[in-house]
Amino acid sequence: MANSGRRRTGGTAQEPVEDLTTGSGAPQPRERTLEQALGQHVRTLRRDLDLTVSDLASAAGISVGTLSKIENGLISPSLATLQAISTVLNVPISSLFTSFEEKRDCSYVQAGGGVRIERRGTKVGHLYELLGHAVGGEVAVEPYLITLSEEAVPYTGFRHDGVEFIHMLSGEVVYRHGERTYHLKPGDSLLFDSAASHGPEELLVRPMSYLSIIIYPREPER
Repeated sequence: MANSGRRRTGGTAQEPVEDLTTGSGAPQPRERTLEQALGQHVRTLRRDLDLTVSDLASAAGISVGTLSKIENGLISPSLATLQAISTVLNVPISSLFTSFEEKRDCSYVQAGGGVRIERRGTKVGHLYELLGHAVGGEVAVEPYLITLSEEAVPYTGFRHDGVEFIHMLSGEVVYRHGERTYHLKPGDSLLFDSAASHGPEELLVRPMSYLSIIIYPREPER
């Protein structure tokens, strides 16, 4: 729940209103300077071209030390230096600054508008509806609405990187995670390491549906 700040009503002095916070333990978002954003973008472009720091520095006519400081956001390079770097990277100089523009991605999916994925083979009767997508960042989040129909069969062989959160909406299931099982009813939740084998072991009340949110680290850029 959000905690509102307190303001003194009496007297002439007022306490500053505290920033609104949530009950989450998540840290505040990290702010990047222009130099850091520029440096990270130059490094990404250089690696995309399979150039070493030495290769780019030599072609741009600057020292390896200078380029290293630029990529680490430690200095503000001159326009002449940036022009030389952008020429070697074959991009407009203005594109080097685009990564500094603040972006806060958001994915909106209307009811029934998710990407539908019907499972085949041993997972027949398992209908997945992807409820969000294309949100950037270091961590990938995949929210699914999963429906198991009358013809669905148990399957406990799911394994993947990251963690998974399940919230039961309707029906009942005995859900296996590793060596343990959990009887899930509407309103029950389960959060687990998804590297262990997991999945519905006994379909007690069908059809059933539950929300599944899979969270895993994205592959680092080269």
